[in-house]
Amino acid sequence: MNTSKNILLIFFMSSMLAPLFATGQRHLDSIRIPLTQRTKLGALVYLPDDYQQSGKKYPLIVCLHGKSKSGNDLQRLLIDGIPYWINNGLKIQARNPADGKMYKFIVVAPQAPSWGLKPSEVETVLNDLEKRYRVDRSRIYLTGYSAGGWAVVMALTESAAIAGRIAAAVPMSPSAIDKKNLGQFGNVARSNTHCWYIAGSREARFMEDARRYADSTNRYKPNLAKMTIIDGFAHHSWRTLYDPRTKPDGVHNIYEWMLQYQRD
Repeated sequence: MNTSKNILLIFFMSSMLAPLFATGQRHLDSIRIPLTQRTKLGALVYLPDDYQQSGKKYPLIVCLHGKSKSGNDLQRLLIDGIPYWINNGLKIQARNPADGKMYKFIVVAPQAPSWGLKPSEVETVLNDLEKRYRVDRSRIYLTGYSAGGWAVVMALTESAAIAGRIAAAVPMSPSAIDKKNLGQFGNVARSNTHCWYIAGSREARFMEDARRYADSTNRYKPNLAKMTIIDGFAHHSWRTLYDPRTKPDGVHNIYEWMLQYQRD
């Protein structure tokens, strides 16, 4: 378990310096993802700046929001998470510590009508995105904060079929998952899906839940899940932890960390 300090200081610096780091081309589009014949989810989409010219496949990050961002107004998603940084001009790319190569990500942020996406809805979103974009299916990543963290953990524990599609996941301060899913962390272990749980020392309930989920995974397969506690961090803004300049464990940002893991 890691405890990271100085994250709050980085938060205030990031808020003030964001315009100075607006180095990427703004590229946030919106799409509608069919859930049923009558229901569609709105989503924000970021494509790498060379997507149209390259013809190659790209790693995919699906970023899931907290409860307050749910509804049918995609502008809410720009307040926090990865969409905030894209909207402020940052390119979402990272160098993989495992092979030293630079990777650019496709990022999709779907908006749940209320609370967060259910496991079957996460699966439907993945199916749609794999058909719609040139996704490197060996590098599909999930992340989410609060209710979005709940959605990530619910999807991974729901079935090995879902978890087996995800190379790595970063649930941040996940809300309490359903009782049934608490007993299904074996699905995560059997799928060998690496998870990095991040929570703050000033959000006791979320921190304890995150620790429980990490321990429940590692009970089946030691060290498959890691846990980082951010000293002084409370359950409020998520901009800092998604900032590519932030290294919650003092070593990697979340994008570098995810890239280390790949499906066969």
